[in-house]
Amino acid sequence: MLPEARERAVLLTDVHTELHLDLTSTESFGVEATISFRCTQPGASTFLELNGGTDVTLDGAPAPYADGRIALADLGETNQVRVTARMPYVTDGDGMTVTTDPADGERYVCAHTSMDITQKVIPCFDQPDIKSTFDVSVTAPSHWTVLANGALRGREGDTWTFETTPPFSSYLFTLVGGPWVSVTWDEPYAPAPGGTLPFGWHARASQERELRRDADELKRITSACFQHYTTVFEPEYPYADYQQVFAPGLNWGAMEFPGCVVFRDQALTQGTPTELEREWLASTIAHEMAHMWFGDLVTMKWWEDSWLNESFADFMGYDVAGVAAGYTDAWTSAAITRKPTGYRADRRRSTHPIAEETDKIVDVDTAFANFDMITYAKGNAALAQLGHWLGEEDFLAGVNKHLTAHAFGNADLAAFLDSLDAATDLDVRAWAEAWLRSTGFDTLVVTRDGDVPVLTREGSRSHRLTVSAYDTSMRLLDSRDVLLGDEPVRLEEYAGKVVVPNSGDETFAVVRPDEESWAAITAGLSSVESQLTRAMLWWTAVDLCESRVIGVDELIALADRHLRPETHPLVFEGVMRNLQGVSRRYAEPHEVAGHLAVIADIARGAVEGGDPALAPGASRVLARLSADSAFLVDWLGQDDVDQTVRWNAVTRLAELGDPSHIEPEEARDKSVSGHHAALTARAAIPTAEAKAEAWAQLMGGELGSHEFDAVGVGFWGWEQADLVRPYLTRYVTDGLDLGRRSGQAMGDVIGDAFPRLPLTPDVRRELREAVAAALDTGEVPTVLARAWNDALDDLDRTL
Repeated sequence: MLPEARERAVLLTDVHTELHLDLTSTESFGVEATISFRCTQPGASTFLELNGGTDVTLDGAPAPYADGRIALADLGETNQVRVTARMPYVTDGDGMTVTTDPADGERYVCAHTSMDITQKVIPCFDQPDIKSTFDVSVTAPSHWTVLANGALRGREGDTWTFETTPPFSSYLFTLVGGPWVSVTWDEPYAPAPGGTLPFGWHARASQERELRRDADELKRITSACFQHYTTVFEPEYPYADYQQVFAPGLNWGAMEFPGCVVFRDQALTQGTPTELEREWLASTIAHEMAHMWFGDLVTMKWWEDSWLNESFADFMGYDVAGVAAGYTDAWTSAAITRKPTGYRADRRRSTHPIAEETDKIVDVDTAFANFDMITYAKGNAALAQLGHWLGEEDFLAGVNKHLTAHAFGNADLAAFLDSLDAATDLDVRAWAEAWLRSTGFDTLVVTRDGDVPVLTREGSRSHRLTVSAYDTSMRLLDSRDVLLGDEPVRLEEYAGKVVVPNSGDETFAVVRPDEESWAAITAGLSSVESQLTRAMLWWTAVDLCESRVIGVDELIALADRHLRPETHPLVFEGVMRNLQGVSRRYAEPHEVAGHLAVIADIARGAVEGGDPALAPGASRVLARLSADSAFLVDWLGQDDVDQTVRWNAVTRLAELGDPSHIEPEEARDKSVSGHHAALTARAAIPTAEAKAEAWAQLMGGELGSHEFDAVGVGFWGWEQADLVRPYLTRYVTDGLDLGRRSGQAMGDVIGDAFPRLPLTPDVRRELREAVAAALDTGEVPTVLARAWNDALDDLDRTL
């Protein structure tokens, strides 16, 4: 709780943690910890967190240990606490996660921590504004490699010892152990001893082929981003090495553990990555590396300023993937895939300021729920607008002042604004009040005064953006920079022209073109030269559909006309994802087969068109949506079909009533991803017996979080509304029961498994009433309640 955290932050200083962890047992792991610290008020009392420990002792004596806390009374000026404990492994990704790889039977143990989770691994003062150094040693099976936050000092027998780390917050502690395969190198860095730092990429032994396949590109991206950051950021890189691990069991896409970044292992795809996946991985590498400064070196004081971590890293991820790593269309990807999640989040009742008020973050579960697309996507877009408004030089000067002033410490919004204020004459505090302390987004409206376009703003923020003029065939004629505030902007020079505001996608606001412009856009969208502008216009069309201005059929017809000639893979894949999402959420059961047929045919055209950049993404869509069983069976009979495409085809065949391909494919692909894909395919089988079996799996409490995701994806079939109808209300009752027995991570995946499929309005209302009734009881755990409230808002938009 925040009051306790504030009190403890004042009380404790100079924290140092020595740890030995024993991972040799398959039943539980051993922890020996010595924590030393100073107390500013001798005689005071406080506590250490340790959740799940058994046989806890302090200095050899039984500890006063209850409800996850070790009481520390009558503190001296200097203190040393020793804890010995046996701790349980977990399979839900919240703590010391154990995974057995089905491909080879090898075991992996990973400390997947985050807010309020590190206490499930080690004793700690579990709050962001109490930083500790860490001295770590680990005993592990002899054939393992162990990685941790500190650089490796040495190995003696089965024990790995790591160098003392700089101080960082406990939620950033990690170690990972297993028979990793590795690609390592010495990265040039002049300030380091010897002029280089140890760098590496690591993956499960069964992923060696994929790691070797992608190693050169992974190394190139990493080095390019590192050299960029160490050039533009004034503080030196804070850590002694930089390891990156594709680890099993992680609940998020990646996590910025200092010196040892962990990625979800699905990011190392079995088959050929699509262009969107390649860009996503590059921007994620850049995102997590940015955290070494934003979040790890300088950390928020409390969770209301999580945006200081995530908004910055999200912005830097896309920007640096472009300017340093060569993924120059990263912002195109953001426009059609990332920013839309921010707009959708900002329409829900759960929306909140990017920089939330402190008293609203009452506990860590509330904070966890706010690691959402307001914090990531909208925060990213707001910072992009800030940089465009300030100019790159002043923006970077303010950022460097902030990083330098608070290195190895903690900071809040006020401190950040002080740094920006010192770097510019513009009123950054007014900007922050408008952009960071408010909710919702503005609408940019184009009207006509005679032939003259007039740009107005519905909302409360000023926007600096590009406005472009086109002829009626959507050929670009001119662009200009516009500062739009309270007063309308008359675009006299664009009289009689088609006008597109925010054509460079610099700001976070939806666009409502005038009638003449929209007619030209819908007639000539595929002719727009800039892929970034096309992406922004496609999102505008999707947003008009989700806002019920145009119908799903109109959006599908627009795609039928203008997505077929699309040659840019990020635009193509991004629009395809949006089309599928809109069809799931907004179509009625009798409409969906027709929509899927059009989307699948567009994908088939791209596959048969022979463009190697489009083919990987289009193949996956075609395999997942085609209703042509004979075609899918023939496709599976070919030797050179990508493994992800194969599983999509197997799942679609199962969904169409032919599950005979699941077992042969499962025997062919014994990987972790193959295991998950088989779960999805079996859950998709359209029989009452298969659904009952899948439901028992889903709600039985035995699945790990990734397995739960996999079953949930398959269960709610595109065209199975009647078959799964009995489970709609059971999702609420059984899901709530499971949520009460589980933690943050499982609450999150239960929410992700919400039944989003084409339903009639009456059935949607029944589902809505069931969810609303459960929420009204006040007994839904915080994380799950957040997800269900969001789902209610989404249902209301469809209704």
